[in-house]
Amino acid sequence: MKSDEFIKKGINRIYNIFLEFEVFLLHIVGLIPIHHLRCFFYRLAGIKIGKGSTVHMGARFYDPKNIIIGQDTVVGEGAVLDGREKLIIGNHVAISTEVMIYNSQHVIEHEDFIAKDAPVEIEDYCFIGPRVIVLPGVKIGRGAVVGAGAVVTKDVAPFTVVGGVPAKIIKERKNKDLSYKLGRARWFR
Repeated sequence: MKSDEFIKKGINRIYNIFLEFEVFLLHIVGLIPIHHLRCFFYRLAGIKIGKGSTVHMGARFYDPKNIIIGQDTVVGEGAVLDGREKLIIGNHVAISTEVMIYNSQHVIEHEDFIAKDAPVEIEDYCFIGPRVIVLPGVKIGRGAVVGAGAVVTKDVAPFTVVGGVPAKIIKERKNKDLSYKLGRARWFR
C-alpha cells in the first residue's frame, strides 16, 4: 500500500470514529425529555430544523449534517433519519413513530458488497404512517400518504396514497388544496 493511500485511509478512519461518537451523543440527546433542549443540540450537530418543527424522543440520526427538516414538521418517537446522503423533509410533514428513512444500502450483487448512497426527499404535506421504511433514492411527492408498515422502494407521486410491501398505489388523495398546520411542539415528548 502506498503511503498516500495509507494516510487517506487513516484520515477516513479517524473521521468515521468521530462521526460514530457524534451519532452516539445524538442518541443520548434523543432521550432528553425536553423538546427545545433536544432541538438545540440537534441544530448544534448540523441538522437544519425549520420553525415550529418538533422531533420527538428517541429519534436516531446518521450523519446529521445532511438532514434538513422543514417548518411545522413532526418527527415521531423512535424515527431513524439517515443523513449519509441528502435527506430533505418538507414543510407540514407528519412522520409517525418508528419510521425509518435510509439513503444508503449495500449492493448485494457487488463482489465487495459496497454501499450505494442516494438522496431521499419528502415534499410538503406528506403523512408517513407508523413503522414505514423509506429506501434510498426515493422521492415522496407533495401531499402523499404512506400507510403504516409500508416499504417504499420507488417514488410516490403527489397526492397518492400507498401501502404494502413493496408500497403500491391504493388511491389518490382527493383534497389537493392543503394548507393545514400540524400544531405546536409537545414540550416533554
